[in-house]
Amino acid sequence: MRLVYLDNAASTRVDERVTEEMIPYFNDKYAVATSVFSYRMGLESKKAIDSARKIIAEKINASSDEIIFTSGETESNNIAILGTSGKNKGKSHIITTKTEHLSVLKTIEKLKEGGFLVSYVPVDKEGFIDCNALKKSIKKETLMVAICHANEEIGTIQNIEKIGKICREKKILFHVDATQTFTKMPIDVEKLNITTLTLSGHTIHGPKGAGALFIKKGTKIDKIMHGGFNEYDLRPGTENVPAIVGFGEAVRISGKDCKKVSVLRDYLIERITNEIPDIKINGPLGKDRLCNNVNISFHHVEGESILLRLDMKGICVSTGSACFSRSLEMSPTMKAIGNNHELSHGSIRFTLSKYTTKEEIDYTVESLKKIIKELRKISPLGK
Repeated sequence: MRLVYLDNAASTRVDERVTEEMIPYFNDKYAVATSVFSYRMGLESKKAIDSARKIIAEKINASSDEIIFTSGETESNNIAILGTSGKNKGKSHIITTKTEHLSVLKTIEKLKEGGFLVSYVPVDKEGFIDCNALKKSIKKETLMVAICHANEEIGTIQNIEKIGKICREKKILFHVDATQTFTKMPIDVEKLNITTLTLSGHTIHGPKGAGALFIKKGTKIDKIMHGGFNEYDLRPGTENVPAIVGFGEAVRISGKDCKKVSVLRDYLIERITNEIPDIKINGPLGKDRLCNNVNISFHHVEGESILLRLDMKGICVSTGSACFSRSLEMSPTMKAIGNNHELSHGSIRFTLSKYTTKEEIDYTVESLKKIIKELRKISPLGK
């Protein structure tokens, strides 16, 4: 069966060059990374980690000692939010949105249970936050603003520079989850006034299990797990050397694929818009949308039905439908932008990569046209 993978916001195919760099650290250089007072193989692992750290730091205009390695997005977000919450006395208020990654929303909910105040800044119908509402939400007790660089579901890219200026003026911490934008667009932590920044390897053609957290020098932050003194005494545990090496290589070889991918993104949107009636594009169009993201709601059909039939054609996508989110509730992002249950549960997310081809897009659209037509014939929602 033909395979068309269009769920690259969830995870990506590992680049062959990344795999090649990782293999020696499984088979030949398998020692743990150790201090300078150690045997040769351990020093080789440490050198490899330091090299990856430098590559990632330079990519975001940071210093190497401002990067700690983690297992990925969820851990990085937890360290950034929980780690600062207990180190800044008198600061017990956090500002965020309802369109954040669950690892941000759930972590902040945990702080709320412990007595923190939380303000959720509204977003408009395309998912952009209201910066005036953000300014009004800031109190003297405000610790942090936590905003994702781009929404993983509908692709909205926030004006991080503008939000960063507000945080700078008010002297509050600014946490950004850049899992979906890293290497797809420039990120300068100094220019954007970012305090902590979450990065992940498996969304940029690197391996799963490797992520990073940028922590600006001077930031008061505590470890949330206890054990050894690894990663500048902020993340105890044995480093995943092969995955870190792969993460660094994925960053090193990242290039200008986003321009090519954005052309295919717009081609997919154009074809679906012109050839399938009764749809709604979720999120903005053009430069303010992630280069690889297309999210469309199909009226009168359920998302899981579309997904399953596309899967029968070898096409991999994701849906915001209730059955696949393991909840009867609609997506928080869809709710925040004003979609009703039908639009939320009838949404399909297509996310492309540098490996996606025009032929795959054509095959997907032709398959989708037939599937939507068939499902609408039998759907009680359209009657």
